[in-house]
Parts: sequence; C-alpha cells; structure tokens
Amino acid sequence: MAFTSFSDFIAMGGYSFYVWLAYGASLISVIVLIAHSVLTRKKILKQIRQRILRDKRIKAANDREQIL
Repeated sequence: MAFTSFSDFIAMGGYSFYVWLAYGASLISVIVLIAHSVLTRKKILKQIRQRILRDKRIKAANDREQIL
C-alpha cells in the first residue's frame, strides 16, 4: 500500500484538495448524467404513449367517418 495511515491517504501527499476535487467533480458529473438519462427516457416514453393514443383516436375518428 502506498500510504502508511488513513490520514496519509486522505492527505494524498499534500495534493488532497486537487485529488478530492477531481473525485467530487467526476462523481457529480456521473450523477447528473444518470439523472439526465433517466429523465430523458421518461420524457421520450411519455411522448411515445401520447403519440400512440393520438394515432388510435385518429384511426377511430376515421373509422366513424367511413361508417357514416
């Protein structure tokens, strides 16, 4: 192991601010990416459901017009 104690690990040889900042920025980026992907997926699925329902309503209206 490169560090002799846990406090040495946290200190990262004097570069702890930069190291932990990089880890934090990476973690935040991944969380934002996952959240954006989930929200975009939900939005797309909602749009697909709405389009399917709209197409069904249009088809039903066309069928009623053809009967008359």
